[in-house]
Amino acid sequence: MFYIFHGDDEFGKSERVAQLRGELADGDAAMADLNTTTLDGDKLTMAELHHVCDTIPFMAERRVVIVHGLLERLYPKRQAKGQKDGQSKKPTRDRAFLDELAAYLPKLPGTTRLFFIENEELLDSHPILKLAHREEGGYVRLFNRPKDRALPGWIRRRTEAQGGEIDHETAMLLAALVGNDLRQLDLEIEKLLLYAGERPVTAEDVRALVARVREESIFDVVDCVGQREAGRALRLLHTLVTDGAVPLYVLSMLGRQFRILIQVKELGEQGLSEGAIAKKLKLHPFVVKKSLRQARNFSLAQLEAAHQRLVETDWQIKTGQAEEELALDVLVVDLTRI
Repeated sequence: MFYIFHGDDEFGKSERVAQLRGELADGDAAMADLNTTTLDGDKLTMAELHHVCDTIPFMAERRVVIVHGLLERLYPKRQAKGQKDGQSKKPTRDRAFLDELAAYLPKLPGTTRLFFIENEELLDSHPILKLAHREEGGYVRLFNRPKDRALPGWIRRRTEAQGGEIDHETAMLLAALVGNDLRQLDLEIEKLLLYAGERPVTAEDVRALVARVREESIFDVVDCVGQREAGRALRLLHTLVTDGAVPLYVLSMLGRQFRILIQVKELGEQGLSEGAIAKKLKLHPFVVKKSLRQARNFSLAQLEAAHQRLVETDWQIKTGQAEEELALDVLVVDLTRI
């Protein structure tokens, strides 16, 4: 069976994969880890995918294979990076790989559960998406983060699912302080429920406990990275964590800022004005202005390498391969050397 989880809700996707892995493992976490393989779709070949998926699970009924970003790579929405203006504006698509993959998936071994995790919403015309909709062994789910108006409702449902209670106005306050970072919201809800005990969470609880990581602080860290000032960047990072910022939240904010830098640099090189970029990306003009200034410290290749390093660190922390604060320190030093 193969699953396609696509959309910008990274938290929802990772949580659902973890739930399914737990169900497939039948309570044996150690054996589940032994029979789980994670692959980078940017570099993956069909031969490698064949080999991993066809491998018989070790002392278990199922093997889990998780592939990040392959379907986006094979059937991108936009013009490929590096494509010259005089060339076709159609995105470059790997038809041979797509055809091989489409032929293989219906024959996937019954012992394998293959997950395609995509950061963006796939096009309806994507061949593998269409295949998953019509194949009995295919499953598709779109994960998109809720918009601002829907966030309080998400917070209330999440709180109730954990056995707590929060009213609409308090949920609105929490949403305003944290934004639509669902992973951070979940961490804050857990913290608030522990604090409130059996009573409902109040606005006073939120004001007392929720420490918002200011965008300005993240800008400062990225400024230091751009100037290759590792020592100062580390000091700012430690200040954020000491002030109560959860390391995974800091990591997510750094990831968000580097994604913004990639976008504004690409659009700026296309000749768009600050106002046009702000409108296209739905960002505040102030954020665009500062990001364009920061982007001058990096080439596009360096920004993409930095983003990849952020993704790797995120995965290392979530899989327990690295301790959170140490992983952040190593990441920041690595970013100043890119």
